Amino acid sequence: MSDLFNPSEEHLALRQMVREFAEKEVDPQAEAHDRDEKFNIDLFRKAGELGLLGITVDERWGGAGMDATAAVIVHEELSAADPGFALAYLAHSMLFVNNLSINGNDEQRGRILPGVCSGKKIGGMCMSEPGAGTDVLGMRTNAIQDGEDWVINGAKMWITNGAISDTELGDVFLVYANTGGKGSKALSLFLVEKGMPGFKLGQKIKGKLGMRASTTAELVFENVRVPAANLVGSQGNAVRSMMRNLELERLTLAAMSLGIARRCVEVMNRYANERQAFGVPINRFGQIQRHIAESYAEFMAGRCYVYNTSNSLALDSFGNRTDSDGVKLYCAAMAKNVADRAIQVLGGFGYVAEYQVERLWRDAKLLEIGGGTNEAHQKNMTRELVSRTTIK
Repeated sequence: MSDLFNPSEEHLALRQMVREFAEKEVDPQAEAHDRDEKFNIDLFRKAGELGLLGITVDERWGGAGMDATAAVIVHEELSAADPGFALAYLAHSMLFVNNLSINGNDEQRGRILPGVCSGKKIGGMCMSEPGAGTDVLGMRTNAIQDGEDWVINGAKMWITNGAISDTELGDVFLVYANTGGKGSKALSLFLVEKGMPGFKLGQKIKGKLGMRASTTAELVFENVRVPAANLVGSQGNAVRSMMRNLELERLTLAAMSLGIARRCVEVMNRYANERQAFGVPINRFGQIQRHIAESYAEFMAGRCYVYNTSNSLALDSFGNRTDSDGVKLYCAAMAKNVADRAIQVLGGFGYVAEYQVERLWRDAKLLEIGGGTNEAHQKNMTRELVSRTTIK
């Protein structure tokens, strides 16, 4: 039977498959890879064997040919086990694979997508810079045409999957660069591959608060010569492709928040039923009941908002920017607050790694920053809502 969260039998089967994978394969390795700040490449490639890495890509390019709701399901289920691993998955499957699938040409799709859909190659997207995050038009990385090639110079910061080990780059990236136009026509998008002279790892960023199982790096471009065939779309047209893909990114980041919140609700509910104080389970006390009940209600409100949005989002066109920002704005804060309550319910046990909620609390904070800050979402939504005299 279909419902809001599983609108078809195919979606339900996907959820069951990913949940089993998350419980059996992802959850057991999460604490160790978080502690060691290591990306689990072997596990990532198992996700490729399951057909998850190209979840939204047409089958002829090696994908599963599914929709935005399928992407949401995968992110929710993976994040209930390991948000760090899920973030690496998002950077690869949404920011790179889906982006290229929608915005690239058939030659690029045929050359690149089968390898990244299988997991043989690991991809990412380069937009943020040391001095340019939300202000994408302020980026300084530039690309200058030289004969049949483009020459890229600059640096990108906070790149997920930028380094898959302490010294090794990811395999292939979509890189946004300034090509000399004005305003929204200033940016173009390029495929840059490991091994291109001048393309190198600046630093692997360590000591992050959370999401430690996904690697984050600075990438440096020093006279990187990129063939014209690696220009994605047309010169000066990258802002449009960027905004289209950001809708899906924000939706799936919101889905990650759902996974975090769901696991926290499950943990605190189970613990409060088992832990006794003064001779009764602690879920008999009003203070604990408030934490559990409000957390569940907020989680379900966010879940309904996310799936209502995903069920109407088209991958190949602009959908609903107000709600793709709105789901992330609401769910990111919701997940952090639910994780905080879970720690409170568990007391001292919530403060250590064994019960997972301390890691989920740390992981949740990034979702208020990465993929657009809360402040950026508030700005975008307010601008969009100006044109609405009524809300349907």
